[in-house]
Amino acid sequence: MLSHGLVTLLSAAVLTTVPGTAAARPANHPDPGREGAWAGYSIGRSATEGVPRSAAPRAGGVAGMDVSGHQGAVDWAKAWADGARFSYVKATEGTGFISDSFGQQYDGAASVGMDRGAYHFALPDRASGAAQANYFIDHGGGWLPDGRTLPGALDIEDNPYGEMCYGMAPQQMSDWIAEFSNTYELRTGRYPAIYTTTRWWDRCTGANPDFGANNPLWLARFAPEMGPLPAGWDFQAIWQFANSGIFPGDQNSFNGDAAQLERFTL
Repeated sequence: MLSHGLVTLLSAAVLTTVPGTAAARPANHPDPGREGAWAGYSIGRSATEGVPRSAAPRAGGVAGMDVSGHQGAVDWAKAWADGARFSYVKATEGTGFISDSFGQQYDGAASVGMDRGAYHFALPDRASGAAQANYFIDHGGGWLPDGRTLPGALDIEDNPYGEMCYGMAPQQMSDWIAEFSNTYELRTGRYPAIYTTTRWWDRCTGANPDFGANNPLWLARFAPEMGPLPAGWDFQAIWQFANSGIFPGDQNSFNGDAAQLERFTL
């Protein structure tokens, strides 16, 4: 069990700036624009994670998708007809951004019968883990045991606006993630899923194995095979395997059948 103790962060980390205004973005990253970054924004920067690719739903598991404001209004009836049974929707980024598309996307997914959840794009150098978890929950990222809501997800990957690990040492980063996770659990009763890449996790947390016991893994890797998992996890809950395909946004596969997906919401 992760500690519920609060951690001390650098005072310079507490900012509430709009995404993209704090620093120049790294080379090889596209301009995130007014909608900010999205789940999978940084993939393709390293050959070890494959390159963006289009794909049909994978055999086995349950097909799903994830979207952000970059997809705008989604045709949910078509996505359902094409086979998507769950979706994650970007809600927030840092403590200064709320997706204008969140309502249409989150409620629209539910309206056609999909299980849906919200995700938060983390900016650990802008504000504390507790501040960002509370901001996320207060703007659509909560969880209810209604059999329809996926656990909220923390999207933690390459910094879109600066140094890969946000200028934080592995222990600082691990403490930040723990603070976010513990705050989310205290308020909702559920630990958040963690969306990440193996490369980022093992470098920026120092291959911290402590989160696998409580936090479901949403693995990001655009490739035919998942490859090695981040330290601490023996299996993934969800695999994001392509950034385009039959569904709007990114293509995902839940690691289980429909009954197991239903249990994942409880």
